[in-house]
Amino acid sequence: MEQSVILVSDQAAVRTLTLNREHKLNAANDKLLLTLTRELERADADPAVRVVVITGAGRGFCAGQDLGDVSGRDMTFTEHLNHTYNPLIRTIRGLSKPVITAVNGVAAGAGASLALAGDIRLWTRGANLIEVFSNIALVPDSGSTWFLPRLVGYHRAFEMMALAEKIGSDDALRLGLCEQVFPDESFRADVQAYAERLAARPANALKLTKQALTDALTSTLDQALDREAELQQLAGDHWEHEEGVTAFKEKRPAQFVREG
Repeated sequence: MEQSVILVSDQAAVRTLTLNREHKLNAANDKLLLTLTRELERADADPAVRVVVITGAGRGFCAGQDLGDVSGRDMTFTEHLNHTYNPLIRTIRGLSKPVITAVNGVAAGAGASLALAGDIRLWTRGANLIEVFSNIALVPDSGSTWFLPRLVGYHRAFEMMALAEKIGSDDALRLGLCEQVFPDESFRADVQAYAERLAARPANALKLTKQALTDALTSTLDQALDREAELQQLAGDHWEHEEGVTAFKEKRPAQFVREG
């Protein structure tokens, strides 16, 4: 039986999607990219899932495009991106639930873009990121030109893309490419514990917060203020808000997860 390119596991309202081409450091082919997009859509539609984790099998997160998979193919670069990577990145950013990219090893090329696309980026100590495109005289794609300068500024982003040098976990944390770095030996458990903390937070409020932040990245201040007011009404009308206020008054932890 052919092994799945994406492994799916559920634990405590957290769905983990594991890139499973370990023999190639999880380098992406069409099947992996399309399957990952489909599994993200399934997770978004599943009310039992509150947080999604994307990680890699073995010692790599994602080594970028599997060049052997596209060699000699009768498809332009533009067609390939619009068929595979671009829908995947749009799905991650549009998901109504928090997405954690758990970077367990090398994240190169489009794999770097995937690593940066998460709402939360958790790294293992031994992970590294490299914008490798210039080594084969290509332009960074799959969202890197949008994500990276917003994180590190134009000049640092250009340097990283032009020189294609590895960024280790210490520098990644300092530059804001990740939010937490965990020891290699406890990484899976640490990621799961972090994801469960996130899953216990108010899901509707986090969905609306994600929308507000994403919209604000391409809006004026006036537009952001108007959008905040609109989304705040949606949050305030939801039962989570009443529970949060009641819990505050009763001096107890709020319970934002309802059975069933």
